[in-house]
Amino acid sequence: MSESRKDGPKRKKPRFIRNKGQHMKRLGEKWRRARGIDSKMRASIYGKPKSPRAGYGTNSEFRGLHPSGYEEVIVYNPQDLEELDSSSQAARIASKVGLAKKEEILNKADETGIEILNR
Repeated sequence: MSESRKDGPKRKKPRFIRNKGQHMKRLGEKWRRARGIDSKMRASIYGKPKSPRAGYGTNSEFRGLHPSGYEEVIVYNPQDLEELDSSSQAARIASKVGLAKKEEILNKADETGIEILNR
């Protein structure tokens, strides 16, 4: 990558699927390493599905960030928003939070200018 950007990495990574996973529905698309002695996928033959490697990793400055470029912080109540830095962090409201408290959190976030990821 030429220069670091606030919005995170934009390189497209291949979909890593199991060997023969695209042909046999029962195998599913979850990743399993190809280990067969004659496996074309294990040997990285052109035209076969890609395998995960070190080169597909994300840059360390963007690793773990939300695609929007913010660091995610889970919020349970309106007081948790006071600890956030609006320039680099965004809030995600916890799934256990009820509707009344969720509205309080949203109102406070609008006042303070904090981004809510699951509005």
